[in-house]
Amino acid sequence: MYQFFTTPDQIRKEEGIVTITGPDVNHMKNVLRMQPGEEVAVSNGSDGLEYRCRIASYEEDSVNLDLLFVREENVELPAKVYLFQGLPKADKMELIIQKAVELGVYEIIPVATDRAVVKLDQKKEKSKLERWNAISEAAAKQSRRAIIPNVHGVMNFRQAIQYAETMQVRMIPYELAEGMEQTRAMFDHLDGKESIAVFIGPEGGFTREEIAAAKACGIEPISLGKRILRTETAGMTVLSILMYRLEK
Repeated sequence: MYQFFTTPDQIRKEEGIVTITGPDVNHMKNVLRMQPGEEVAVSNGSDGLEYRCRIASYEEDSVNLDLLFVREENVELPAKVYLFQGLPKADKMELIIQKAVELGVYEIIPVATDRAVVKLDQKKEKSKLERWNAISEAAAKQSRRAIIPNVHGVMNFRQAIQYAETMQVRMIPYELAEGMEQTRAMFDHLDGKESIAVFIGPEGGFTREEIAAAKACGIEPISLGKRILRTETAGMTVLSILMYRLEK
């Protein structure tokens, strides 16, 4: 079953009517060639509910749906997980965003670190953000998320650690961190009510100065084992562990 997103005001539960507008209209009508009578799942991106609907009719710029029932089981993780991802090379960010959304991330913050090879000017950043958020939306639909995780504008490292100041749990995988016992202890103490910040370095990793700055702000270095993981692997490893620990 296909998943689509709409705004809260376009779901009129009392009337049993749901409306979809925007690019999804053309996608449903001309790409997927969906017909009246077919069922779809709809989310409004805010209340965590799934609205099961049936296509009623097509207008020029909208799709009219009949609301069948509301599935109240929340598919979102109980904790909000923020992925602070050091800018990687080439198109790795697209893969990272896609998989992070599938694993339940709440928000993704690209971070320009000292060793990041990629440098984005204002024009490139705007086009990249549009592309990255489109990937997030597509991944949210595919994985039947109730929200579309936002890909934030690029921050430098100092801005990133300040942005994470209010989050209850903050971790930064680092190859020189102490062994796995400390890592296990941190994950074992999670109760699912926290907001969690995960900092992942680019291909070259974090500098000692960045780690020192993170520790000074209360961000705890953790180990992910004795092997060195690629930047696109490290974040997915942490998110997978969090999903296992937090999923109800």
